[in-house]
Amino acid sequence: MESLIILIPLALILIGVAIKVFFWAVDNGQFDDLEGPAHSILFDEPQRTQIPKANSQKDDKP
Repeated sequence: MESLIILIPLALILIGVAIKVFFWAVDNGQFDDLEGPAHSILFDEPQRTQIPKANSQKDDKP
């Protein structure tokens, strides 16, 4: 019976923290696009073009 004095407030605090984390995630857009990241892994990355460095051309000249 004495343990209920500790466990009930502890449970209420944990529920409060869980609700606060849930609303924080909703406000920051964690649940906006649930399918986009799951499908993006299936597509290849676009090919990147390499931009020549200006300094490397100067080093190649004799």
